[in-house]
Amino acid sequence: MIQIKTPILNGYTFIDLFSGIGGFRLGLESLGAQCVFSSEIDKFARETYISNFHDEPAGDITQIDASDIPDHDILCGGFPCQPFSIGGKKEGFEDIRGTLFFDMARIIKIKKPKIVFMENVKNLISHDNGNTFRVISNTMKNLGYNIFYSVLNPVLFNVPQKRERIYIVCFREDLNINNFSFPVPNLKDLRHVEDILLTNEKELEDYYVSTDRPDYYITNHNDNTYSNKPIRVGHVGTGSQGQRIYSIKGTAITLTATGGGLFGKTGGYMMPDKRPRKLHPRECARLMGFPDSYILHSNKTQALKQLGNSVVVDIIQFIGIEISRKLKEQTE
Repeated sequence: MIQIKTPILNGYTFIDLFSGIGGFRLGLESLGAQCVFSSEIDKFARETYISNFHDEPAGDITQIDASDIPDHDILCGGFPCQPFSIGGKKEGFEDIRGTLFFDMARIIKIKKPKIVFMENVKNLISHDNGNTFRVISNTMKNLGYNIFYSVLNPVLFNVPQKRERIYIVCFREDLNINNFSFPVPNLKDLRHVEDILLTNEKELEDYYVSTDRPDYYITNHNDNTYSNKPIRVGHVGTGSQGQRIYSIKGTAITLTATGGGLFGKTGGYMMPDKRPRKLHPRECARLMGFPDSYILHSNKTQALKQLGNSVVVDIIQFIGIEISRKLKEQTE
């Protein structure tokens, strides 16, 4: 999470739909915007949200009347991505979760926020030969918005995790914003997994995997080369997803909310003492841009799931900065 000196969105309000554990909220509040409504259906994510924001999200968005939602300037949300994910069944709008986009549209139609800010998996663009994204784009245009989108990878913004996601920013037509530039990557100070590691070995001991296993294999002994991509160095078992081991000199693989195996949800990483382990939830939080002051769920499985479902806070901040610049241009 980057440190913001000036509250450049001060005076703007937003709502936090499909809020999860509040990645959008952290990012926009750091810029000075005020959250006036949130919604999240998952019980455990709600617990984490309450612990950090002292604010209980409303429940199932499909059961909430749009007229009951406060007026707001920005509607934001990472609507559920499983229907469009490469790792999922890719059923799109045939999956009930995929239709939740239309609940966003229902609210947008009534509340007419100045800006709509969305996030989803990269595969959203290509799903169903582009038809899914075409429906989303046309829906926003029919609602009276100019739509802009880009696929961004946090690796290029000093967050060492390969996590390509599509970010969508829509401006209400009457704002006359006909162009928008997404943030430019910073290639000068790339970070790596070793930069986010905890150092309390006693706390981390349960995360290690024994190297005495008969199915433990190291295939790459060169651990001195840095890369802005994950560097695979070995595996356990068959080497399928959740069984692979990576170098801490590279970046992390994409954190996931689901997935099994010894290194499920985080991937395995070869530590300096030549022992592999999965990542601690706090390390995963750092890979998502959450500050160390953020309270994670006490259930480690839930904490990892919630982080795997979240947005990268830094990216939300960087895009929020560009949104504020564009809004400032319109008032000058």
